[in-house]
Amino acid sequence: MDADLKPKILCLDDESDNLDALERIFRKKFTVLKATSAKAAFEMLDNSPDIGVIVSDQRMPVITGVEFLQKSIVSHPNTTRILLTGYTDISSVIEAVNKGEIYRYLTKPWDPVDLLNTVSQGYEKYVLQSELKNKNLELQNALEELKSLDKVKNQFMILINHELKTPLTAVLSFAGLLKETSMTEEQNLFTDRILKSADKLKNIVDDVLLIVKGEVGMIPVKVSLVKTDWFTHHISPEVAQSLKDKNQTLKFNSNLETIQVDSRLTQMAFNRALHNATKFGLAGSEIVILVHTEPGHQAVLSISNKGPKISEQLIEKIMKPFQMDENIMNHSVGLGLGLSICNTLLKSQNAYLRVQNLNDGVMVSFKFRN
Repeated sequence: MDADLKPKILCLDDESDNLDALERIFRKKFTVLKATSAKAAFEMLDNSPDIGVIVSDQRMPVITGVEFLQKSIVSHPNTTRILLTGYTDISSVIEAVNKGEIYRYLTKPWDPVDLLNTVSQGYEKYVLQSELKNKNLELQNALEELKSLDKVKNQFMILINHELKTPLTAVLSFAGLLKETSMTEEQNLFTDRILKSADKLKNIVDDVLLIVKGEVGMIPVKVSLVKTDWFTHHISPEVAQSLKDKNQTLKFNSNLETIQVDSRLTQMAFNRALHNATKFGLAGSEIVILVHTEPGHQAVLSISNKGPKISEQLIEKIMKPFQMDENIMNHSVGLGLGLSICNTLLKSQNAYLRVQNLNDGVMVSFKFRN
């Protein structure tokens, strides 16, 4: 092996014969740096930050091996330290372990095989610690990047709130004022289309803002006991109109009188999921709403409709924000945010959304964990 490619170890002993003996043991596997004094050893440490193992004798004229190894921690904290001692003074050994962060201590005369194995294991420890340090640094950098992304998300929400909502409010306000004036039939038509498009854009902005808020944990949650039939009594006008237009009926069953949820967030998710059920369910069909318990969950609220099934690929897509697919649930336009928003609203209160196919339709479930 090329000497430049071999890992480095440092051997310190005031006896040059001992150093030569150590070099003969290690030279096939390591580049051996030899020092007969602590001063020379410190100079080598200063010039070689990549030394993996230090092997030091305990008895030396100016400084003990324990003292040297202790001082070496400052410049080489991850390096493995091994102490060689010619006597078995237990107090010295304890001092070495406590102060010098010694990996192993070996007594003289050493066994060459044991010594080589010990140093090899010590170098592996050094490599693992170095890798761990690098991984921790990468994790720290990743954490800082995530914090930076959170700041970007917050700035994005400010941008949406101000830079988009402000001109939208102006468009809606002036178009509304224009409707109050005397206009031709064609002008009325144009104004209605402006109002409809601006209102649709406002809804999209609100939806995007809600998802971003959910991702950064900024949706306020207020949990309370809510009667399970409360949600069916507060259906949005849009859902009520859709039920009427398609001649659909609701069937409600519950074996729970109350559930502990955020009523506002759950109602928002419920209306969105129910609107999906009415929109894609068969005309004249029954939509079933069921509230029950199952292991690991305090409550499960499900909405089932009869109609076309959804492929597993599409189920995965519609659970993600900002997916555009013309085949999703026969929907030809839109951002596909409906069920993503449901999931966002549920995640904020320790719950999640599940979409699954039934024999004759689709079931969307809100699963509230204990």
